[in-house]
Amino acid sequence: MNPWNTRFQNESYVYGTEPNVFLADMQRKLPLSGDALAIAEGEGRNAVFLAEQGMNVSAWDYAESGLSKTNKLADEKGVKVNTQLVDLNEAVWQQNIWDEIVCIFGHFPEVLRKKTLQGVKESVKPGGYFITEVYSHYQIPYNSGGPQKLELLYKPEEFLNVFSDWRIVHFFIGEVVRHEGDLHNGLSHVIQFVGQKTE
Repeated sequence: MNPWNTRFQNESYVYGTEPNVFLADMQRKLPLSGDALAIAEGEGRNAVFLAEQGMNVSAWDYAESGLSKTNKLADEKGVKVNTQLVDLNEAVWQQNIWDEIVCIFGHFPEVLRKKTLQGVKESVKPGGYFITEVYSHYQIPYNSGGPQKLELLYKPEEFLNVFSDWRIVHFFIGEVVRHEGDLHNGLSHVIQFVGQKTE
């Protein structure tokens, strides 16, 4: 049984319906348009927000219940999101097709994490952006959300190494306060990364 499919089966949105604060802030600051992909998107709050900004949005998740709620939220907001049932272990990353890729609190085992970051790097168009906020490997004692397994949490060098030849627009590791539904609440330790593909 897919635990995320079970988690998202309730009527309520476990991470809320508002976009991640960091993502919303970056969207205001950057000249973003065109085709966006939200990976490990859950119940769709960030994908729907991107669509509200006028982007052509696809959302990948491997929980059918989450994708159903993404479509429901999009309908309520009067926008369209192209939802796709995708297991990132089997994802096919096409080269240079996205103007923006977003990953908000998408946590995976180390091998899949490396594969996914490489896939993101290949699939963003030259001039496009990757925007992410995730829990760092310091998060566990905070008890404010995220995995309780160290191997599922990120270290800053993962982003700095993979995207070493990109322009770094924003990079931060440290404490923030998040209130996102029932499961992300309180002082948290995160990594934020925004990179632009230069060629």
